Amino acid sequence: MKIIKFITVVFMLTSVVACGRIQPVKNVQSAPVAFNLTTAQVESAILRAGIDRGWVMKEIKPGVIRAQIFVRSHSAVVDIDYSNKSYSIKYVSSDNLEYHNGKIHRNYNRWVNNLDVDIKHALAKIAL
Repeated sequence: MKIIKFITVVFMLTSVVACGRIQPVKNVQSAPVAFNLTTAQVESAILRAGIDRGWVMKEIKPGVIRAQIFVRSHSAVVDIDYSNKSYSIKYVSSDNLEYHNGKIHRNYNRWVNNLDVDIKHALAKIAL
């Protein structure tokens, strides 16, 4: 009887832990550029922040940067739309991050959050 209880508890704990790894995809929507900067300065801040964080950055058209990150066997692609007033970070695709129906491994959200914070810091540095 103790073995059945033990197996049940282990199964339940494993299920709870596994669920916490999958979260809704984080997109940054229209984050304001809190400084009076040009579009070129905003672009420079985004590129600098992404490169410093390990993202591969490439402008795909004016006002849109495609960023890709590779971590071990995982990768993610986002598009960053920007102007001198705001920027957005939007999910495009991923590999080995368990994406399904708008949910993804929590590491993706952490990478996007770190990129967002670094962009804000880079914008502040340029404004000084």
